[in-house]
Amino acid sequence: MMNQQQMDQRCQFRITVWEEENFQGKRCEFNLECQNILERGFQKIRSIKVENGPWVGYEYPEFQGQQFILEKGDYPCYQAWSGNSGYRTEHLLSFRPIKCANHSDSKVTLYECEDFQGRHFEMCDDYPSLQAMGWCSKEVPSIKVNSGAWVAYQFPGYRGYQYILERDRRQGEFRNYNEYSTQAHTNQIQSMRRVQH
Repeated sequence: MMNQQQMDQRCQFRITVWEEENFQGKRCEFNLECQNILERGFQKIRSIKVENGPWVGYEYPEFQGQQFILEKGDYPCYQAWSGNSGYRTEHLLSFRPIKCANHSDSKVTLYECEDFQGRHFEMCDDYPSLQAMGWCSKEVPSIKVNSGAWVAYQFPGYRGYQYILERDRRQGEFRNYNEYSTQAHTNQIQSMRRVQH
């Protein structure tokens, strides 16, 4: 028997995944996270429809590997979720909802040194170029998510590796770039935007 919170969450989040591109082959609908699609009899996910809520898809099982933001809409093939990231992964193997996304009330603080040290800058809006707004470095060694959820990108214009930063992950505190993702390749972040809900 589900409690009211679980029932509300089921209504708030809905994603349908297919094993092949262009919404072909085996399909399944989810309202909650999936740590390993292989355990559901799938070999991979190659197309997706997000009906409710923002989600994050991962290259490997157990929420490992490169992350891809999945907001409401259709993703008929990997180019749709990877966009112009420059990182090619033709399938996803795990995914989860982003529960604390609130586009209208999002705030994040960037720090020039690890462990929240040095000069800092607070953001409440999307920035296609952090350097254009006054951030002098290409790197962001530590980040505090005060509210909402954010996508940080390796390059300006929302390109390159993506890192999903949420308040309910690590209490929103990322003391160094290895905490952005278990597969973080660099602490280079040059653009950020709020997760759409």
